Amino acid sequence: MGDPRLLFDLTDRVACVTGASSGLGQRAAGALAKAGARVVGVARRQAALDDWVDETGAGSAAVAADVSDRSGIPALAEAISAPFGAPDILVHAAGLNTRQAADEVTADGWDQTLAINLSAPFFLSQALVPAMKGKGWGRIVNFASLQTTRAFPGGIAYGVSKAGVGQLTRAMAEAWSSYGIMANAIGPGFFPTELTQSVFADPSRAARNAAQTCVGRNGRVEDMDGPLLFLCSDASGFVTGQVLMVDGGYTAK
Repeated sequence: MGDPRLLFDLTDRVACVTGASSGLGQRAAGALAKAGARVVGVARRQAALDDWVDETGAGSAAVAADVSDRSGIPALAEAISAPFGAPDILVHAAGLNTRQAADEVTADGWDQTLAINLSAPFFLSQALVPAMKGKGWGRIVNFASLQTTRAFPGGIAYGVSKAGVGQLTRAMAEAWSSYGIMANAIGPGFFPTELTQSVFADPSRAARNAAQTCVGRNGRVEDMDGPLLFLCSDASGFVTGQVLMVDGGYTAK
């Protein structure tokens, strides 16, 4: 039996993380880099990406792009593969939540939400999967949400997109896991990020959310590291099509 710690070692792996300019996406990119992967961060904000690369150092690279631009996916896939080769690991952390109430949802808000949260993970994966097939190894991690299964006020477009991520993950597993590509999703609870600023700006609301968990607190960004490394490494070699909720038991109550 080998050293089980090596199951989580990502040395010589290449990873791509979308939404890497901030929040949980940037945390994911950093965690993968510390585990030994060479990481390409993708986001729209070039300056924030450059800061991340400067902080992370050698073995990191950045591509500024809008993942919701479907016509740009082929060029984006090439740009992602340019620094270190085609990625073995693809983490879809880019996200949008317009927080529009059902009666106020606009066509543009709906389309943008689904384009970033649901369409981009599929079409970018589709473009990069052939190289994973060629290697016989790959990991795709989508970002699900509490709203994959729960309905929140002002979240109809976001909730629909994240419910779709759950089924997208299962369908990816059915399509690609026989080639050695494990497709799973990670579902964060309430974490302090740009997307949840309005939640944490209200102490009473943040406290209510913490009380809803089994653990009794909201998430800390470091809580994502272990689950992410599990889903991105050899440790998850027989795990696919799953949504792993990292929510302190919020959805268990």
